[in-house]
Amino acid sequence: MSETDRSRPRRRRPLRGAAALFALLGLAGYCVVQYESNGGAGAPYCTVRDARDAAAGGTGHSYELSPEQARYAATIAAVGTTKGMPERAVTIALATAMQESALRNLDHGDRDSLGLFQQRPSQGWGTPEQVMDPVYSAGIFYDRLEDVPGYGGMPLTVAAQKVQRSGFPDAYAKHEPDAALLTTAFTGKARDMLACAGPKAQPEGDPARVRDALSRDFGAGVLPKAGAPHGSSVARDTSEVGLPVRDQRRGWELANWAVAHAAELGIQRVSHDGMAWTAGENRGEWVPSVAGAAGSGDPRAAGPQDVRIFPTRPR
Repeated sequence: MSETDRSRPRRRRPLRGAAALFALLGLAGYCVVQYESNGGAGAPYCTVRDARDAAAGGTGHSYELSPEQARYAATIAAVGTTKGMPERAVTIALATAMQESALRNLDHGDRDSLGLFQQRPSQGWGTPEQVMDPVYSAGIFYDRLEDVPGYGGMPLTVAAQKVQRSGFPDAYAKHEPDAALLTTAFTGKARDMLACAGPKAQPEGDPARVRDALSRDFGAGVLPKAGAPHGSSVARDTSEVGLPVRDQRRGWELANWAVAHAAELGIQRVSHDGMAWTAGENRGEWVPSVAGAAGSGDPRAAGPQDVRIFPTRPR
C-alpha cells in the first residue's frame, strides 16, 4: 500500500457499519414479530412422534414437517387408503414423494418433471395440470405401483424404482423409516401421533371448504348423507363438520388429516375419542377434552365413533 493510500481517509466505514446495524435491527425485528405471532414458538411446524416406542423405552422416533409437507403427506395417505391400498403401498408412496420433492408440490423439476412425485407429462403421467393435482398424482402413482407384481415383498427402493424409473434408484431407501412413521400416523394406526403448532389466532375457515377438501382426498362417501342419524355429538350445527366413523383407526386417520390441513383450511379445533387439538394451544399437542368424551358436558367433545372438525371457533 502506498503512502498516499495510507493517508487517504476511509469515509465509507461508518456508512457500512450503519448499514450493517440497520440490517441486524431489521432482522431482529422480523424475528420478534415471527416469534410473537406464532405464540412464542417460532414458525409453525408439525411433528409425528412414535409415543409407543418411547413408552417401551426406545428413542421415540420422530419426524418434523412444515404444515405444507404435513398436508401433502396426509393427502397421499388418504388417497391410498381410499383406493384400498395396504400400508406398505402408502409407505412406498410417501418415501418416493419425500425423495422426489421433499413433500412439496413443485411446479418445476428435471426436464418436464412436476408435482409431488416429479412425474413427467411427456412420459404419459398426465397433463401438467393433472400431475400438479396432489390427489391425481398420488392416485396414478398407486395405480402404477399396483401393476408391479409382488411389490409388497420387494425392498422399498426396488418397488419405487419400478414405478419412477429414477436416475438415482437407491435414494429412496433412506426415507423408509420416516415414511413408515408417517404411514402409521396418517392411516390412523396409532392415536394422537401428530402435533402441529401454529399461530394463536388463525383466520376462521369455511365448513364448506373443509367438506370439499375431505371429499377431494377421501371421496364423497366420507361425508354423512343429508338427514341421516349420526349420533348425539356429530354436526350439532352448521359451523362444524361432523364425521361418523366405523372404528377408532378410521377416526384417527380423519382427525390427523384435519390437523395436517388446519393451516390451509383455517381449522380451529378437532376432537375425537375424548381428545382434542386446538390451533395455537398446548404446543400443538392433543390433550384430553374438557369433559373427556361426548355426552359428558363438553359441547365440543367427540367420542370414539365420530370426528368433529371446527373451522370456526367453537362457542
